[in-house]
Amino acid sequence: MEPTNTAEENTAENFHWRCKHTWRKAASNTSWCLLGCAIGDLGTIAYFQYTGIPWPVWAIMALAIFNGLVTSIILETLILLRQMPLRMAFKTAIGMSLISMIGMELAMNLVDVAVTGGAILTLEVIPLMLLAGFLAPLPYNYWRLKALGESCH
Repeated sequence: MEPTNTAEENTAENFHWRCKHTWRKAASNTSWCLLGCAIGDLGTIAYFQYTGIPWPVWAIMALAIFNGLVTSIILETLILLRQMPLRMAFKTAIGMSLISMIGMELAMNLVDVAVTGGAILTLEVIPLMLLAGFLAPLPYNYWRLKALGESCH
């Protein structure tokens, strides 16, 4: 008698990238994450751009990434409070979204540097940053939903 497959093996065997419902849910989750990340990230870059504080580009970008992560975690925690207590909402926001947020932040800031040469917001670069920030973690978020059944919203 052959051993039966574990639930993990069955999930891996049945995984596919063709589920429209999962793509919609992943896109929704990614959009909420992007909103939170963009608030902290773009706000930080705008602050340095408009105040003229002479920090190196890498330092501004590092602070922008950190602030983007913080604001995203705060926003996602607030959203999750509708479903669970504060402590659990905070743990869920950090645990299920951190890799997605880091990928999002890196994509946004790399696009900014590639297009503008520094930490500079322009009307041309902001949509590109947001698009990169949305697309970079989207496959990961789909995979988490489809393969693991985990999401943050």
